[in-house]
Amino acid sequence: MAAYADAAGPDGGSCGGEPVHGARLRFPPGSLVMLTGLPGAGKTTLLRRLYGQDVESRPVTAGTTVVIDSAQARRQWDDRLTWAPYRVRRVFIFATHVRGIRRALAGGHAVIAHQRGCGRHVLHAFALLARLHGASLHLLLLDAPADEALAGQVTRGRVVPPRTFARHRRRWESLLARVKNGDPAPASGARVIDRAEAGLLEAIVFDDSRAAAPPRVE
Repeated sequence: MAAYADAAGPDGGSCGGEPVHGARLRFPPGSLVMLTGLPGAGKTTLLRRLYGQDVESRPVTAGTTVVIDSAQARRQWDDRLTWAPYRVRRVFIFATHVRGIRRALAGGHAVIAHQRGCGRHVLHAFALLARLHGASLHLLLLDAPADEALAGQVTRGRVVPPRTFARHRRRWESLLARVKNGDPAPASGARVIDRAEAGLLEAIVFDDSRAAAPPRVE
C-alpha cells in the first residue's frame, strides 16, 4: 500500500493513524475520527466497504467503534421534511448528525464520522465536543481531484449545486494545504489518503489487541 501522508501534531509527533499490518490505520483508543473530503470523493463508499453500512438511518456499531455517516441523518428526515427548503433541512440533518456523534462519545465509543463540511468553525466545534468527552479529534482526509469528485456525484445520483461545490472546494483546499504544511489544528492529528489508497484500506482500528466485531445497526 502506498505511504500515507502525515502531518505533524502540535507536539511534533505523528498526527496519529500509524499504518499497521494489512493496510490498516490505527488511531488512539476513544478518538473521534472525522472522515472528510469533497462531495463525491468516496467517503460513504469507503465506510460502506469497511463496515457494510448501506441504507441505515441510525449509526452502525462495530465492536467498540460507532460509524456515523451524515447520510444516516438525512435518511431520518427524508420523508418528514419534504416541504422544507434545503437550508431548513440542512439544519435538522446537521443537528441530528452532531447528536449521534455526541451520544456515541458519551457512551465511551471511538467514533468514525463522515463530515463533508470542513470549515474552521465546524472543526473547532467537533474538537471541543471531543474534548468535553475526554477524546481527541483526528482528521482522515480523502483527497480526490475535483473532476473525480464531480464524477462521483453523478454516479451516486446526487449532484451538489455548482456554488455549493465551489464553496466546499475552497474550504477543502485550505484545510488540505494546512495539513500538508504540518498544521492539523484544531485536530490532534491528520492523515491524508487518496482514492487508490482508500481502495486498499482494510480497516481502521482504535485498539490493535481487539478483533473487530461484525458491524451491526443499533
